[in-house]
Amino acid sequence: MTDKITLVEAVNQALHHAMTNDPDVVVLGEDVGVNGGVFRATQGLKEQFGFRRVMDTPLAEALIAGVSIGMATQGLKPVAEIQFMGFIFPALEQLMCHAARMRNRTRGRLTCPLVVRAPFGGGIHAPEHHSESTEALFAHIPGFRVVIPSSPKRAYGLLLAAIQDPDPVLFFEPKRIYRASKQVVPNDGEPLPLDICFTLKEGHDVTLISWGASVQETLQAAKQLEETGISAEVIDLASIKPIDYDTILASVQKTGRCVIVHEAARTGAVSADIAAEISYHAAVELEAPVERVTGYDITMPYYRMEQYYIPSKGDIINAVNKTMEQA
Repeated sequence: MTDKITLVEAVNQALHHAMTNDPDVVVLGEDVGVNGGVFRATQGLKEQFGFRRVMDTPLAEALIAGVSIGMATQGLKPVAEIQFMGFIFPALEQLMCHAARMRNRTRGRLTCPLVVRAPFGGGIHAPEHHSESTEALFAHIPGFRVVIPSSPKRAYGLLLAAIQDPDPVLFFEPKRIYRASKQVVPNDGEPLPLDICFTLKEGHDVTLISWGASVQETLQAAKQLEETGISAEVIDLASIKPIDYDTILASVQKTGRCVIVHEAARTGAVSADIAAEISYHAAVELEAPVERVTGYDITMPYYRMEQYYIPSKGDIINAVNKTMEQA
């Protein structure tokens, strides 16, 4: 029987499978080799695949991105690790101005099959620059796919799909749930489809949409709401860019209500885009305005205040009850 594994172990398993079956897949980043990565996502890879395919780099994110783009345009499939999302900004010029534009700039002559992995979000009592949740920033840039898993199974399948994608994928891993739960994840090399969301629970009174670590609180809220007679449908967005609006609109047209939950700051968030699309395409079916439960427009607080920033189960239940009061 296959053992259950955590989300970070599922990332390691996917990398191991991809590297075993495709000699073009290489891994690079700070401490990914000898130390196995800051969260041990790459543990054991250097011992098995050697230093030519698992490369420790200097502490230089722009270099990591630039070298990866060069590799990708010349036939390799680099998987670059940025230790924390808050460290990715020195690499933005390379990613935004080169990786994201490669297919367009060369009129399809070159693609950029690059995956950039980065842990993101709060909840582990980390210092400044270690708890960012700026996925909306990257979703705004044409040329990127932005993917966020919320369970070990989806981490494994979506990472394999990202590695196989011919264009750049930003793969943000919710570190708060790296080791929060375990699942049996068959190491069968089966990718999950990109660009779709996953319906985790069927319901008929309200649609709850979330991604990353917040999916956990959203599922807990749905369970508690069920005990009060409110049937919530729970959708894991998974692909932040592009967004699977077919699934979202079908659900909202069925339930008539929607609450979107995420830990990123409120202004300019992905939830605002989803709410606008729902309002445009499902206005007739909506029985209440779309509610958003989000983080705040401030820097993520230090650990003593972190719990007040991250949306809680109670926050989600309150938002759902607010929508239910409007009929």
